[in-house]
Order: sequence, then C-alpha cells, then structure tokens
Amino acid sequence: MARAPLREMFRRHPAGEPGARPGVRQFFGEVVSELKKVTWPTREETTRLTLLVIAVSAAIGLALGLIDVGFNRLFEEIVSPRAGP
Repeated sequence: MARAPLREMFRRHPAGEPGARPGVRQFFGEVVSELKKVTWPTREETTRLTLLVIAVSAAIGLALGLIDVGFNRLFEEIVSPRAGP
C-alpha cells in the first residue's frame, strides 16, 4: 500500500471527499484493528515481570535511601561537629 506524499496528506479536503479527515468511528475502528495484531504477554509473564519491576524499584529505593542517610550524617558531622576531648 503506497502512502501519499506529505503535501497531499496535509492538503485540506472538503468533507466527504476522498482523502478527507477520517471520523472518530473510523479512528477507533483502526485502533481496535491494530490492537488485535498485538502479541500480548501471558498472565505468568506479566506477573513475573511486574514482580521484577517492583523488586528492582525497591532495591534502588533502598540504595538511594542508604546513600541519603550517609550523606546526611556526613553533612551533620561537617556542619556541627561533636565536642571532642
């Protein structure tokens, strides 16, 4: 299926003329048609990947939290050092 040149695609067409902007019904019909072509993951694969994303997010959150605590303690030590002997 050949595509029209860009100028032709963006040229204004009177309603009802071939090449006129498609309606909402056609748009959603094409969306449904394209979604039928998608290869959807299985339930098990979706569950496994979801748990992986949650685990990686938790690990990164924990690592960033520990780094934050470390820098906070370092900053507190620099700004207000304890009285030494």
